[in-house]
Amino acid sequence: MSAVTTTTTAVAAPAAAELPQVRRRRRLSPGRRLPAARLAGPLLVLALWAAASAAGALDPGAVPAPWTVLRTAGRLWTDGTLPTDVLTSLRRAAYGFAIGLTAGVLLALASGLSRTGEALIDGTVQLNRAVPTLGLIPLFILWLGIGETFKIAIIAIVVYVPVYLNAHAALSGIDTRYVELAEVQGLSRAAFVRQVVIPGALPGFFVGLRLAVTGSWLGLVVLEQINATSGLGYLMFQAQNYGQTDVILVGLLIYGVFGLASDSVVRLLERRVLSWRRTLSS
Repeated sequence: MSAVTTTTTAVAAPAAAELPQVRRRRRLSPGRRLPAARLAGPLLVLALWAAASAAGALDPGAVPAPWTVLRTAGRLWTDGTLPTDVLTSLRRAAYGFAIGLTAGVLLALASGLSRTGEALIDGTVQLNRAVPTLGLIPLFILWLGIGETFKIAIIAIVVYVPVYLNAHAALSGIDTRYVELAEVQGLSRAAFVRQVVIPGALPGFFVGLRLAVTGSWLGLVVLEQINATSGLGYLMFQAQNYGQTDVILVGLLIYGVFGLASDSVVRLLERRVLSWRRTLSS
């Protein structure tokens, strides 16, 4: 009986030794998304700013404390100055962004779906991209005057260029096998655009949209300091003349909040629309 047991153990031991060892798989992905992760950086900067101000490491005349800036913002809001300027800036940015977005999408579709359209449009847009948009301000003032029209036109140009470039690149990068499959399936032009072109171009379009949102705010900062009588940029320009650093910081912080909020909205929209994609950011 003991001999049988010994023999069985001896046979089982090599069999167990021959089993392949299971290697632990390394996780290469960034991991799960953290809630409100993008607020961590700004909050850290705010905390360092507050700590340096409280410790006296910052000159209050050059960089006021956060609570000073907050009091200034409350005062400007109470006397009605800040709400008027904020609404004016939002209106300018919205008009320019809507015009630029529409133009960028239409031009990208016309250029990406037609060789004739590409020949007529793409070179012109590339030439426009090579010319600094803000360098067009003096010319647009002569053409359109110093009112609202030239400001909206410049913002529209700032917006349409990244939208067009990224959407056109996405359209040009669609795999030709999908086009051949659509032809074999006998899809109409409208069905081809709806089922192949739009899904294929959406990732690039959202990249351009995020750049356009940021560009609209950057352009607005500059434009509102040129022959303007209202808006956040005008408020900051007037504060510069009187040495009011706290008012300038109020304007900059509002611009930053608007930029972060609009970028977050685009990111959220992108995740919803492109929920079918499996990416590292998903």
